[in-house]
Amino acid sequence: MKTEHQRTAFITGANKGIGKEIARQLAQRGFAVFIGSRDIAKGREAAEELCHAGYEATFIQIDVTNPVSIRTACGTLSQKADHLDVLINNAGVLEDHGADILDLNAEMLDRTLKANVTGPILVIQDFLEHLQKSHIGGRIINVSSGAGSLTNMQTYAPAYSISKTALNAVTKQFAAALKSQAIAVNCVDPGWVRTDMGGPNASRPVEKGAETIVWLATDAPQSETGKFWHDKQETVW
Repeated sequence: MKTEHQRTAFITGANKGIGKEIARQLAQRGFAVFIGSRDIAKGREAAEELCHAGYEATFIQIDVTNPVSIRTACGTLSQKADHLDVLINNAGVLEDHGADILDLNAEMLDRTLKANVTGPILVIQDFLEHLQKSHIGGRIINVSSGAGSLTNMQTYAPAYSISKTALNAVTKQFAAALKSQAIAVNCVDPGWVRTDMGGPNASRPVEKGAETIVWLATDAPQSETGKFWHDKQETVW
């Protein structure tokens, strides 16, 4: 049965960490959430957890590094919902913590760009047809990082940092291309969050990491587009 009229959101990498918390907060606000995950077992578990809590959640397998997987996920969504209101590109990889640009591994850089840049581009392109059916104006949120800020960039995790700078550029491109369709496109620096990626010493809980993303998905003015956000404030590119 298709989800009709209810607000809907699709989140990639939603089986754990910030993505899972975004799904939980949106479900609490009445969204039917679609849990995108490459890992089938963990994705199903995350969706079932929300369902047991009384929310509407559906697992959709997606590997953002695989164009066929993205198309298939898009087709699955079309069978389960008549529209999409919010698309959140949250899936990403960080392989080079502690690495140095002077001896950066090219294959690892390619993997990072494929997951963090090419993947979100393909996801937006394929899922756009569903966002165009939103009755309230579609919203696209790309989960970036302060590491991608050119203003503040140092030597940290070069492949990851470069990929997030590129994702910010992707955000600007789509925001300009979709402005006439009233689809808002923004990116977010969630801060240093205690997740598998951020590690146990990170300064922020997942609730705080998800906060601005959820705000952009719900309460932020639809006219806000093409911007880089941190704690509900515009931040430097």
